[in-house]
Amino acid sequence: MTRTLTGAQIIWEVLTRQGVEVVFGYPGGAIMPAYDAMLEYKIHHVLVRHEQGAAHMADGYARASGRVGVALATSGPGATNLVTGIATAMLDSSPIVCITGQVSSSLLGSDAFQETDITGVTLPITKHNYLVTRAEDIAPTLREAFFIARSGRPGPVLVDITKDAQQACVEFTWDETEVKLAGYRPERRPLPADLDEALRMIDSAERPLVLAGQGIVQAGAGGLLRAFVERANVPVACTLLGLGGFPATHPLSLGMMGMHGEAWVNTAIQEADLLIALGMRFDDRVTGNLKTYATKAKKIHVEIDPSEINKNVKVELPIVSDLRQVLEVFACSAQPRERTSWRARIAGLKGDTAVRDIQQLPSNGRLFAAHVIHDLWRITAGNALVVTDVGQHQMWEAQYYKHDHARKLITSGGLGTMGFALPAAIGARFAARDEEIWVIAGDGGFQMTACELSTCAQEGLKLNVAIINNGYLGMVRQWQQFFYGGRYSATPMRSPDFVKLAEAHGLHGLRVTRREEIEGAVGQARANQGVTVIDFRVEQEDSVYPMVPAGADLQEMIRRPSPIVETSRDP
Repeated sequence: MTRTLTGAQIIWEVLTRQGVEVVFGYPGGAIMPAYDAMLEYKIHHVLVRHEQGAAHMADGYARASGRVGVALATSGPGATNLVTGIATAMLDSSPIVCITGQVSSSLLGSDAFQETDITGVTLPITKHNYLVTRAEDIAPTLREAFFIARSGRPGPVLVDITKDAQQACVEFTWDETEVKLAGYRPERRPLPADLDEALRMIDSAERPLVLAGQGIVQAGAGGLLRAFVERANVPVACTLLGLGGFPATHPLSLGMMGMHGEAWVNTAIQEADLLIALGMRFDDRVTGNLKTYATKAKKIHVEIDPSEINKNVKVELPIVSDLRQVLEVFACSAQPRERTSWRARIAGLKGDTAVRDIQQLPSNGRLFAAHVIHDLWRITAGNALVVTDVGQHQMWEAQYYKHDHARKLITSGGLGTMGFALPAAIGARFAARDEEIWVIAGDGGFQMTACELSTCAQEGLKLNVAIINNGYLGMVRQWQQFFYGGRYSATPMRSPDFVKLAEAHGLHGLRVTRREEIEGAVGQARANQGVTVIDFRVEQEDSVYPMVPAGADLQEMIRRPSPIVETSRDP
């Protein structure tokens, strides 16, 4: 059926037909026609306090649901405020569509009020972007944007729509045909010869390892991965974003690799004779010095994005394909193997750290971040959806909260965006309405987007916020301690009273200074129907161990100095 609609109405018609239920945004002059038309539609709008929050909320929604998240902003500063969130989504392959208003087409290039070339600004940090100047182009452009965002390797797409295009009236008919773009091949199938060679390499390997990245989560391939490694007895190490793609408590799970990964994982990578990299990109935080990285191992790299193949690490067998299709073959056709000696070697590398129970370690009246996160994992039985900010607490969370389920850890990996956690958790709440959600943030990153507490209050959301408050920009302080002679330049940080800050927003606030108080505070937060902010006053100059210095060999890990204190996890 053909109807006469404004371009603004067409925006919401398309969003509705794409299954969008919630959008995150902030109104302004150039996007005002769209906001006016929004009142005619049932899509729920979340009013953010800063446009960066809108992009992170759309990102958190996408990561928790696997669907496309949507953010709206006006032109100029509204659009540029989205940039950090768009870059975060790009580096972590998160499918979001950002719709921005733009000045009228007749004013483009004139430096009109609040005019910014946002398509030019975001060209390097989007999977694709568009400038739309005609109302009749809005529907096909938005359809393409959703298709591009969610297909192949997911990513952010920006659609910039001029104000006059939003105001103009055109005939609208919904196009039911499948979107097809010339030259864009998002779905790729493995070649039979490559699968045969991969199986031969796996079967002949004595010391194989799977390196599981976020691609396992994105492809929904966790079950297939488990079937494959159980059949072939191949241990699994995970990237930060891959955590949860394979159960952390599984006997074949080794934990996280890389700069702050487990010591035995990094050593095992250096001793392996075959690495099977699945949906990961060999970034520098994983590999350390490329010249000495896994020199004993042949490498199979399965990745849907061909640009990642041989970009950082040269591999013997590249397979450009959807992971599910490859793992379906591996799970059925890999030869059953015991690999007893290899698993025994890794068990020996773990030593007593494999069974050490931090719950039994004394606190001596002090509170360590590892205590908080371990106890949170224990109290929630590992079932919470955790959204972290960036810094020391992020690494401690990866080490001490054992994730057994996909899409239960949401964190900024590639860009390392401080301020990500709170808004991303708000987005996740709209995707996972029945989940127990915990924000884990540092005192520094939390203050970057703490304004979104007002969004929580206005929306009546249920979230739990754990602030790991050490009075420093902790990870930067750690680097200053290790590599800059202990000169703490601009890292000591004064914070507001987080309990009073929560109460100022009409929310609940608590403070914890001793380990014995953790369980009671967490219990109160879980029982509260709204947002609870817990200010955990932890040991100030604790560090994350082990640590591979930037650019160092993977096995050159800095270990916790003796005597081992309460938070030690490595021998």
